[in-house]
Amino acid sequence: MKVLVVDDEIDILEVLEYNLKKEGYEVLTAQNGLEALSTARAHLPEIVILDIMMPVMDGIETCRKMREVHELKPSIILFLTARGEEYSEVAGFEAGADDYLTKPIKIRVLLTRLKSLIARVLQGPENGDLQEIDIDGLHISLSDRTVAVDGVAVYLPKKEFEILTLLASKPGKIFTREHIYNALWGRDSVVSERTLDVHIRKLRESVGEHRIKTSKGVGYSMVSNNR
Repeated sequence: MKVLVVDDEIDILEVLEYNLKKEGYEVLTAQNGLEALSTARAHLPEIVILDIMMPVMDGIETCRKMREVHELKPSIILFLTARGEEYSEVAGFEAGADDYLTKPIKIRVLLTRLKSLIARVLQGPENGDLQEIDIDGLHISLSDRTVAVDGVAVYLPKKEFEILTLLASKPGKIFTREHIYNALWGRDSVVSERTLDVHIRKLRESVGEHRIKTSKGVGYSMVSNNR
């Protein structure tokens, strides 16, 4: 698999490149967001490891622009950054990241996390062969990852799309917070509870407050008039 590593610190690039190559990955590097975007468009890496604080274009904006490129939508994007604040983590996931790790680098943790992310992608969605979902005016297309509410297209960041799809796969079923974390971030990921709360809030703003029900202390479910 091709991995694009993006960081403005040369020593970090060298450490990551060395260790990733030892694991059999083909490694590309870039030192700022603009260079990363150009490299990603040219080589279509399966994995992108992004720093946040970079010159020219920061990691959040780089991630957002990568997600706008159709050919890069399947790519796994992981933030590796010194920014450990909760709001930075939330911003990373909102931009379309699949995971978020903080520096200093722990190579074993990074490699394990990558394997977990790759396994989850290869395993495919929990929805099996389901390709289209229609619930009371909400239309979800899994094949091209689009959403429409009452015929109007709605853009959702990657994680919000995945949460919506999971809930909509079984209307009426309560998905526990733990189930959602394990299904969409993996058991090895450490994600703050606030992150899921923010995603749910923004999801409601996009598709309608009435569509997602909170079962206090348990989890969330998709409301359907037919259930």
